[in-house]
Amino acid sequence: MRIAIVDDEKLICEGLKIIFSAYPDIEVVATGCNGNEALKICEEKEPELLLMDIRMPECNGVEAAKKIKKSFPDIKILILTTFNDTEYIQKALQYGASGYLLKDSAPDVIYDGIKAAISGNIVINPEVAKTMLFESHEGSGERTPKPLPEIQDEYGLSQKEIEIIRLVAEGLSNKQIAYKQGLSEGTIKNSISVIFDKTFVADRTQLAAFAFKNGII
Repeated sequence: MRIAIVDDEKLICEGLKIIFSAYPDIEVVATGCNGNEALKICEEKEPELLLMDIRMPECNGVEAAKKIKKSFPDIKILILTTFNDTEYIQKALQYGASGYLLKDSAPDVIYDGIKAAISGNIVINPEVAKTMLFESHEGSGERTPKPLPEIQDEYGLSQKEIEIIRLVAEGLSNKQIAYKQGLSEGTIKNSISVIFDKTFVADRTQLAAFAFKNGII
């Protein structure tokens, strides 16, 4: 797995680079300190995944994610963040980031997140997600999301589809969801395509955002 690390704190970049040197299937192809450098790295090194801070000078992680996904849609982006960055996280997800990891996560958690994102799954920290959901309702004057039956009626979702949405939002792969549901992987893949159409989303990241916004998870 070819990754790049972008953070304006050099110690974090170098520390992560040293940590990942212990993982034989990870190659750190470049490091950078702002969003402009992240874009340049994508142009020159073509990493599979960019592990990127969200608060950086010159060009922050949100703007960088927007530019990178527009020019390099196949490059996955994982945001490095803290609990205080929920507004930025939401925007980064809207622009196509594959998820986010807390900066104080254990190395194996970051490693698993990288593998999941490169495999096409989303990476979401449940505690941060709950914070984002609360702030979203608080900011809009809503204290709670709509009752689940109303969501089902509005979007024509079955109980089985709600459960699949919940598992997607938790970051599970199609194979893992199939195992939990006792169904074939092909059936799950088809079900998720139908769910995309019903909820007017384009990918798993947007579906996860839908789940959090509507209190499904």
